[in-house]
Amino acid sequence: MSRKQRGNKPAPPPGLVIVDKPDGMTSHDVVARMRRIMGTRKIGHAGTLDPMATGVLVIGVERATKLLGHLALDRKSYLATIGLGASTTTDDAEGEALTQADPDALAAITEADIDKAIADLTGDIQQVPSAVSAVKVNGERAYAKVRAGERVELDARPVTVHRFDRLALRTEPRLEIDALVDCSSGTYVRALARDLGAALGVGGHLTALRRTEVGPFGLARARTLERLEEDPSLSLTLDEAVTTAFDVHMVDAATARAVRYGQRTPAAGLPGTYGIADAEGRALAIATDQGGHAKYLVVLAPA
Repeated sequence: MSRKQRGNKPAPPPGLVIVDKPDGMTSHDVVARMRRIMGTRKIGHAGTLDPMATGVLVIGVERATKLLGHLALDRKSYLATIGLGASTTTDDAEGEALTQADPDALAAITEADIDKAIADLTGDIQQVPSAVSAVKVNGERAYAKVRAGERVELDARPVTVHRFDRLALRTEPRLEIDALVDCSSGTYVRALARDLGAALGVGGHLTALRRTEVGPFGLARARTLERLEEDPSLSLTLDEAVTTAFDVHMVDAATARAVRYGQRTPAAGLPGTYGIADAEGRALAIATDQGGHAKYLVVLAPA
């Protein structure tokens, strides 16, 4: 597709849109809706959310889609509601019940019991992902195998739960806790719900999940799809996205020209992935240092 979209409408400027994803939509559904809203097919997303989850979903528009695979989204925060007393096939409210606890066993659980089990699931832990996760098994997603009727057993993997704080406890109409979870990428909050219920001997599953932050992007910048329909604008321009998500190496005019042409330039001396920008703050590339020079991962402003 050319730079002109359908009906000779100009392509939107590149950048990021932080969407407040609604319940019941897949991340792919949101991408499809955003293509209509923004008037371009060059839309992608980072940090997938399950259909039942709401909250922060990072959407790339036009050239900013090239940023998505390089964003440091390795720390995520959630508000979760965990139901105790039943386990399910999916570890959340959308699955079929596997076990149902005896009411007397539920009544015997104390706040101290819950807090100890939560503490045991905090820090560096080994977690078995949910069987309906996106983890690949022999090249196929685990959830696809489960839907096909196969039994899936996944290996435990190391994850970090930086915070797992109980915010509220309700006993009516069922035993539920609200919690704040701050965790590393690859952590499954519904697996935390499953394991919390198992530790208490009554079963548990996730009943609601809202992502409040992913990497440097939070709900403060997020907008609903309805708001975006009314005002289809970016949350961050391409330049703002780079300065928000990366350390930035500012270069002079001669070096900026070399970057635009993909020519070798000196190393920035910055750890990890960083942005390169000219003196006016225009984003030129994403790079890492390799020896004494910069290795371009993406050139955002080619000559």
